[in-house]
Parts: sequence; C-alpha cells; structure tokens
Amino acid sequence: MHPIIRLVNRNITISVNPGFLIWQVIFPLIYIFVAGFAYTALIDNVPFGNKDLTYPAFLASGMIGFNIMNSTLVSGIIIWNDRRHGMFEQIMSGPFTRVHYILSNIATIAIIGLVSAGLIAAVGYPVFFESVEFSPVTIPLIIFSSITGAILFGSIASIISTRLRSSEGFNVIINTVFLFFAFVSTAFYPASGAPQPLATIFYLNPLTYLVDIIRAGIFGTITEFVILEMVILAVLASILFIIATRLLTKLDF
Repeated sequence: MHPIIRLVNRNITISVNPGFLIWQVIFPLIYIFVAGFAYTALIDNVPFGNKDLTYPAFLASGMIGFNIMNSTLVSGIIIWNDRRHGMFEQIMSGPFTRVHYILSNIATIAIIGLVSAGLIAAVGYPVFFESVEFSPVTIPLIIFSSITGAILFGSIASIISTRLRSSEGFNVIINTVFLFFAFVSTAFYPASGAPQPLATIFYLNPLTYLVDIIRAGIFGTITEFVILEMVILAVLASILFIIATRLLTKLDF
C-alpha cells in the first residue's frame, strides 16, 4: 500500500469517532431544523441573487460550508497530537517522509470535507428542495468549493498547530479563530441586512466566499461576482497551503 494511502487511513481512523460524528451531524441538524424554523418568525425571506429564499433554505445551504470548515479542524488536531505525543518521530522511523505526512493531511481533510458537504446537502435537501435549480455546473461547483475550502481552512488549522506549544493556547486560538469565521460570514445571515462595517468584514472572511459559491451552485444564481469569489477562494487556499507546507517542512517536532 502506498505510504500516503496508509497515512490517510491512519488519519481517518483516529479522527472519525462517535464524538466527531455527533459534532458533524447533530450540531448542523439542530441549527437547520431548530434555529432555522424558529427564526422564520423574525426572518421571512432572504434575498440571494435574483431569488428570495426561505430562512431555513438559506441556513441549510450555509451549513454545508460551515460543516466543511468545521471538519478541517481535524488537520490541526492531528498535527497537534502528533507533536504532543511524539507520534511524528515514530511515523518518520517508518517508510514515510515529511512530504507523505503533509500530502496525507491534505488528502484527509479533502475527503472529510467532501463527505461532510454531501452529508449536510442530503440532510438539508428537504428544507431547500423547493428553491433548488440544479444545472450541469452544480456538482462541479460543490466539489470545487468543498476541496478548496477544506484545503484553505485545513491550512489555517495546520498553521495554528505549528505555531503554538501549549494545549490551552492551541484550543483557545483555534476555537476563537473558527468561531469568528463562522459567525462573521454569510453562513447564518445575509450581508445585505447587516450594518456596512460588518458587511465589509463579511467579505474579508473566506467562509463567506465558500458558502456563496455553494449557494450559487444549489440555487442556480451563478454571477460574475460568484466567479470572482471562486478565484479569490482558490488564490487564498493556494497561498495558505504553501505557508502551511513550508512551516511543516521546517517544523522541529
């Protein structure tokens, strides 16, 4: 078996556990079916492109991107635990290199990101099916955003895990950063209804681009701005991936 495949299998085995599955499934379900329908008393319809979406449909599609981001915490946690428990030295004593280690982490988060996106899309489909407009680019858009988003946020988690040594600092920083990404984005509410300074911050957040691209694919609202968001997301993912890779290759475990 190829070394990268062996490491990917190891990463998925140690990462996918009952706690992780509950976090990846139950938490989005609560948001979609509890918060989504509870807030319809306050939020009637949400404008998106040339459509008016119900709030549950808007939220369910946003949770796909949110879950992709959430799943990439796996990358940082794997690196952190390997540093903390001396696993990296043991891995390097086998037929593995740092390149194998880095590529296996990227492959792991890409797989988990795709599975996570598919899972939430299937769960949320009954909520947004009335507004769906599938086209030949729908699936490619979702695959593009899932992989690109997973690499981007996985790289951020990896960068954080390489720069911090205390477990308290790691947990505080990574949870604070990802909490900011989650709630200062268009995953839960549209930028159009927010005060201008907050709306501007929304578009400094890569999660906004991720959920906008996913919604564009699901609801058939692909515009020039969405294409620009795809370019920005791909460029950011590439830059952060290069930074994370360089830090990992120079890291003294």
